[in-house]
Amino acid sequence: MSCNYAEGLSPYENKGKLGLAETFDSKEDFDKKIKVLSEWIDKAKHVVLHTGAGISTSAGIPDFRGPNGVWTLEKKGIKPKVNISFDDAVPTVTHMAILELVNQGKVHYVVSQNIDGLHLRSGLSRKYLAELHGNMYVDQCNKCERQFVRKSATNSVGQKNLNIPCPYRGFRPCRGTLHDTILDWEHNLPQKDINMGDYNSSIADLSIIESKRG
Repeated sequence: MSCNYAEGLSPYENKGKLGLAETFDSKEDFDKKIKVLSEWIDKAKHVVLHTGAGISTSAGIPDFRGPNGVWTLEKKGIKPKVNISFDDAVPTVTHMAILELVNQGKVHYVVSQNIDGLHLRSGLSRKYLAELHGNMYVDQCNKCERQFVRKSATNSVGQKNLNIPCPYRGFRPCRGTLHDTILDWEHNLPQKDINMGDYNSSIADLSIIESKRG
């Protein structure tokens, strides 16, 4: 189940402020904000989106610190009622809207903290995406650093050895082994992703940041 990812992380006490209340705009305010945002996007030359857990909650993947987040409920000794497997989750309307904005050339890059793989599964090309915390569907060789897409979500967390030989067979076969790409608390952010995310964010004249807490 998707909340097992949180259980696989190393123990860590400082999980931030939990159970923060959500706020909702009226339809009138929402429509006004959408109009303003669309105008900003049309005028911008380089738009970067920053996404987090909030865009995947409607896919059945719980967040961490929201009213019904994994860590919020964990503190109460319970687990989320809504929690499907990563393999059963499908890209949401938000994921598909982001894909369309990228395809239309209105959004130029996406920086995500999500590990659920839904951006890639929506059809978003990796060249437009930095995944700062890893991906449940991507393994990486510890020698050649090539990445390979899985058919199903990994059960491993923390860049652990999967005991799978690197499948690369070039002029000289690689002798490395595959590891999951999911970060634990002590790991550094993946350098290639952080470099691309930092570069695109530095040249952006419009950054859109998901505001849902969690």
